[in-house]
Order: sequence, then structure tokens, then C-alpha cells
Amino acid sequence: MTDPSASLRPGKDSDRLVNEPAAGHTPVLPEEVVELLAPQAGDIVVDATVGGGGHAELLAAFAGPSGALYGLDVDATALAVAAERLADCACRVSFHRHNFAGLGSVLDELDITGVDVILADLGVNSMQLGDPQRGFSFNTDGPLDMRMDDRLGVRAADLVNSLSETQLADLIYQYSQERLSRRIGKWICSARRDARITTTSRLASIVCKALGARPHSRRSKIHPATRTFQALRMAVNEESTALEQLLEQGPRLLKPGGRIGILSFHSLEDGAVKRDFRRRKEQGVYEVLTKRPVVAGKDERDRNPRSRSAKLRVARRTDRELE
Repeated sequence: MTDPSASLRPGKDSDRLVNEPAAGHTPVLPEEVVELLAPQAGDIVVDATVGGGGHAELLAAFAGPSGALYGLDVDATALAVAAERLADCACRVSFHRHNFAGLGSVLDELDITGVDVILADLGVNSMQLGDPQRGFSFNTDGPLDMRMDDRLGVRAADLVNSLSETQLADLIYQYSQERLSRRIGKWICSARRDARITTTSRLASIVCKALGARPHSRRSKIHPATRTFQALRMAVNEESTALEQLLEQGPRLLKPGGRIGILSFHSLEDGAVKRDFRRRKEQGVYEVLTKRPVVAGKDERDRNPRSRSAKLRVARRTDRELE
């Protein structure tokens, strides 16, 4: 990988970097991520959600032999895939099974006082969605799990079968803005009286019935259970809290001139990033490089369905001292 700029060119070189060797894993907005985060030779780069290693490979190519990449993920399987993908990477590479909420602690343990690039690609990755046993998808039947980190104690099934009707409805609305959350909560609680809800297909069926919707109706662009599954996944993995903690640490972890990029996939996450970047700009700590979120073009949306809801925001750390 002697010419990092090949990753920005259309054609075979770009396809290779984006698609191999992690089957089923395609990084979202790869060219835009590289352009806006602008990794340079010798940079210290953090991929806070390394997943299959697609973004990490692109960023590491620019960091080069004098640079370093630190990859974090709570998913042991994803870390193994990323390690294989970056096995021949020119720069120094280190992987850590840790939630990005604790990125500061990881860097402190490594005696790293500042980094040049931080990227976080939020939400579930394609490998997790494609494994029925992980319980993230309503398209194939599997256990109602939804843990990105299998060390966590609470599964989606635990929430679905233990929370009250009001608690369920509040959770679904809070994390997905599902306007019919009360009806869904009622139907879930009614159904679990007959038998505990333990599979993705049964939960999806219950939600569809609650909404009076068919799963593949042409009237809707998304599956009726999408928002409910999203809400449960976010609650199980405490994703909103983790994002808040990462954003709070950002200015302290970045060197002056360092860039932070967040890829989000729904309005709650994007709104949190937007507000944080705006606040930091008012404090003189960040220069916001994206006046509005960067989204995928038609070609990428057609090629990679996951990119359809992706929004990228990037900020640069100024040289202003933190109070």
C-alpha cells in the first residue's frame, strides 16, 4: 500500500480497499471520511468503532510507517476481523476491546497525551446485522439479544419481558421517536402473557400487528419494527450515554489541529453531535468543518444500503487552552 491516495480514486484500487478482505463489510462514506479527517504521515489515529476495519485501513494508509492506529471495539469478533484486515498495515496498529466511552482511559494507559484523528462510526455494523445469533435483525430469526458486547448482562429479551407497559413505551419513544410507542408497548405486554418473547421474529410480528402493518408493504420505506429494534438496541448497549461521554472527552484527547469525525445513523445521534460541536465552537475549542452533515450520494446509496441514513460531521480542534 505504497500510494494511500489510491483509496480516493474510483476503480479497482478503491474497490479493493473498501471491500476486502472482510466479506460483507463496506465502510460508509470512505472518501469523505478521508478527505475531512485528513490523516497525515506520522499521525496518531483512533478508530473508536473499528468494526471490520474498513475505515481503519484507509486512515492507517495515510498515517504510514511513522504513524499509529489504535482501534477500539466492544465486539471481539469485529476486532479479530479488523486485525486480519490490517495485518500487513505499514503503520503501528493496536487493538483494544473497549467501549469508546472510555477512550480517555485507554489512551492514558498507553501514555498517549493527544491524538490527531478520532473517528466513531455509530450503530450496528453489517457483520452484526448479518449474524442471526446476535439478534439485531428482524429479517432473519434469532435470539432476542442485541448486545454488541457479549459481556453485558442485559439482553433485549430481558427488557421486553420485564419492563412495564409504560416503561417499554417510554423507552421506544425516547430512543426512536416512534409515535405509536404506547400501542406497541401494550401489544408486547399482552403477547408476553401467553409466552416469554425470546426471538426476533416474534417481536417483529408483534410490532407489525400493533401497527396494523405488513412487513414488506410498499407503503412504507422501512420495516414497521425498525424503530422498536433500534430503541431496544440503543438501550441494551447504552449508546446515547457512551456517545455523550466520547463527545465530552473530545477536546482533551485531540491535539491542536486534530480532527474528530462522527458517523451517525439517526436524528438523535446526529442532533447530539451537532449540539456538542456547536457548543465547542462557541467556546472557541472547535472549528466545525461540516456546516451541515455530509451524506452519501446516489451511487453509494445504491451500492451500500447502510449508507442511506449515514450523516458525517467533523470538527477540528483549535489551539485554545481548555479551562
